[in-house]
Amino acid sequence: MFIVTKRMTIAASHKLDLSYDSPCANLHGHNWVIEVTVASDNLNLSGMVVDFAALKDFVFRLDHIYLNKVFDKTNPTAENIAVWIFSRLQTIIEGASNKPKVTKVTVQESEGNIACYIP
Repeated sequence: MFIVTKRMTIAASHKLDLSYDSPCANLHGHNWVIEVTVASDNLNLSGMVVDFAALKDFVFRLDHIYLNKVFDKTNPTAENIAVWIFSRLQTIIEGASNKPKVTKVTVQESEGNIACYIP
């Protein structure tokens, strides 16, 4: 099994709809650290699990945007962002000949606040 992880930093804003009083209900931004881990039993024709540039291109769709617009009716928590990245990225890469699978997405919204999604 081959496993690769791409770590990226993006800047994006959001506000959260919470069931309690919180300053996170106000518009604010973070420098998000996103890690995507992909595994495959085989390498593709280029000798890779997946091209790191393809992972970066996908995640950077979220750079410098207002996340609430992308997530529409879903609260853009770190947990929901991780699931969103996982599900959409898996759909994009699943057609590759070496059958790569996204195995983990980690979203760090600030120092010490990290959410992981592992299916």
